[in-house]
Amino acid sequence: MKTTLKVWTGLGLATALVGAGCSDETANEAETVPAAETGEAGEGGESGEGGVEIATAGTDPVVYGTALAIVEAHVIAARDAYALGKTDAAAEMFAHPVSEVLIDMDPVFEERGVADFKPLLVAASTGALAGESTEQINGHHDGIIAALRGAADKGPDSGAPEADVLASIVADMIGRAVAMHGEAASSERYEPYLDGYGFYRTGVTAFAASKDAIKAVNEPLHERITKALDLLAAAYPSAERPDALKANQGELSAASSSVQLSLLPAQ
Repeated sequence: MKTTLKVWTGLGLATALVGAGCSDETANEAETVPAAETGEAGEGGESGEGGVEIATAGTDPVVYGTALAIVEAHVIAARDAYALGKTDAAAEMFAHPVSEVLIDMDPVFEERGVADFKPLLVAASTGALAGESTEQINGHHDGIIAALRGAADKGPDSGAPEADVLASIVADMIGRAVAMHGEAASSERYEPYLDGYGFYRTGVTAFAASKDAIKAVNEPLHERITKALDLLAAAYPSAERPDALKANQGELSAASSSVQLSLLPAQ
């Protein structure tokens, strides 16, 4: 349990442990573990993460959907890292969204009738550190994804065209993946690469579900998203960080910017 708490504490999740049903005594124990003992911990300096305007999530479907997509990105990264035997990284990826997104989203979810699913991520993180089988971890992943889909069904409707909303969420995932690749390229740390991989994979999934609708209303945007995701596919070939990151950061950034510009209404 102490090993688990060290990982969670480094991620700033003592509060989340209480919310997920741990006792006050357990939470207090977590708070006493120095964050330095966890090694690379927390989101500090990861420029591609966070930045969600939670205050508008209850009315803006893009913000709401982006918050869910960030969670999905971490869960995908966790599952795929675990399959590679990277237990600690997987546990951190499962745990990150609790403090990074979900605690702040609690009031929004409550208002929209979404059941609290933070315990699902805590259980997945615990299971990863406990050495559960790949099948068990995949089961955690599937349960969380199902909860995310259920939450998406209860999201706000601003009246904006669905294709515009979905394209904006995909564009956000692309931007985050590009930003994290830049950070990964400046160090040998695994976590930024894994974060970016998750954002990329989530962008692919979201685009697959929306590309026909996007193409029907904005073919140039469809083409630019396709190009950006193709470049990211080469940048993130798998959850395993390559020995050398060979993708051109300038090309990635230009592709992401091109997608963002295509989202802007014509003047």
